[in-house]
Amino acid sequence: MSTKSDSRNATAAVLLAALGYFVDIYDLILFSIVRVSSLKDIGVASDKLLDTGLLLINMQMTGMLVGGLLWGILGDKKGRLSVLFGSIAMYSLANIANGFVHSVPAYAVLRFIAGIGLAGELGAGITLVCELMPKETRGYGTMIVAGVGIAGGVVAGFVGDWFGWRNAYFIGGAMGLALLTLRVGVYESGIFDKVVKNDKVRRGDFFMLFATRDRVRRYLSCIALGVPVWFVIGILATFAPEFGKALEMPVLPTGSRAVMWLYAGCALGDFASGGLSQLLRSRRKAALVFVLATAATCAVYLNLRGASLETFYWTCAFLGFFAGYWAIFVTIASEQFGTNIRATATTTVPNFVRGSLVAVSGLFQYLKPDQGILGAAGIVGALCFALALTSLLGLKETFGKDLDYLEPHM
Repeated sequence: MSTKSDSRNATAAVLLAALGYFVDIYDLILFSIVRVSSLKDIGVASDKLLDTGLLLINMQMTGMLVGGLLWGILGDKKGRLSVLFGSIAMYSLANIANGFVHSVPAYAVLRFIAGIGLAGELGAGITLVCELMPKETRGYGTMIVAGVGIAGGVVAGFVGDWFGWRNAYFIGGAMGLALLTLRVGVYESGIFDKVVKNDKVRRGDFFMLFATRDRVRRYLSCIALGVPVWFVIGILATFAPEFGKALEMPVLPTGSRAVMWLYAGCALGDFASGGLSQLLRSRRKAALVFVLATAATCAVYLNLRGASLETFYWTCAFLGFFAGYWAIFVTIASEQFGTNIRATATTTVPNFVRGSLVAVSGLFQYLKPDQGILGAAGIVGALCFALALTSLLGLKETFGKDLDYLEPHM
């Protein structure tokens, strides 16, 4: 039976996780916003902007792969709150340092370190919220976290355009450090505290995710479900200028505005997808609707030949809206696993999805010389959506599932 104290703790956790994710997304997407201006400012030639941009975004995503493992394991061993604040501190300091770079190697190192820090906040926040909220309404909690958080991408677009790329990194770092003052008033999950007291329970063992065929299937299916989101963000939106040129648009879009419009759509989409899952009382059905709609909108995007700038940006907004099933995706990941490896799963899954951009962009680069940028994107996108739809077959419905249970050690 919940008490007023439990309710206040859950509300405080939702607020903290939402604001933390806001700054997380701001910092995560900021490079896509300032890619061209920052690289030109440190002396990168115009014909090297695409390849250098891919190198740096891959460094950031590789850092997130490393960080996902690190923070996920720590989340189950040391607690959700310690990871939440530790990750915020790390990416905030890295981004402040990023504002001082003058060379590509220094930029790459700091994107890697920032990536490690950025990997922990979402998984820890979602795990904490899922464990604190009543099972029938926790979808609303994760919906708020994701919806508010995604708006950070929109703010990054405005800040990147108005204040310059160096100041944009400084502002992101300062916002993160300011969040650390909110530590008072948020307490650890009671479900986790109960597990900590049992010395016989193995916690934070990453390899437990691969101990049984069923667990492997659940884990890989969760990852595959989220891959299209980062195909849309990391390829279609980030490289909007190059796509605009290939589409023979009379006025070329900028990457910063494309990402800003995309994230404006994503923020609304996360509220809509999360609300739909509560209305349908089904995570799987809501995810299916949004994955199919995202695939259809991608097809429209890749056929906007000669489109106006306004049409292109509106398409980005609709693309973001339908790709805004991130709230459902991370909730599904958290609800699929027991308390002793829940943070490990919930933190590594979205970061492996983000890290999948390394493979996705690699295949995109490989196909581009022969297929052209539009053909390469079409092939890669089709593969991403096929994986996501197939993954839904491997996931059980988790709406209203009781999360107070453990995964067996074997």
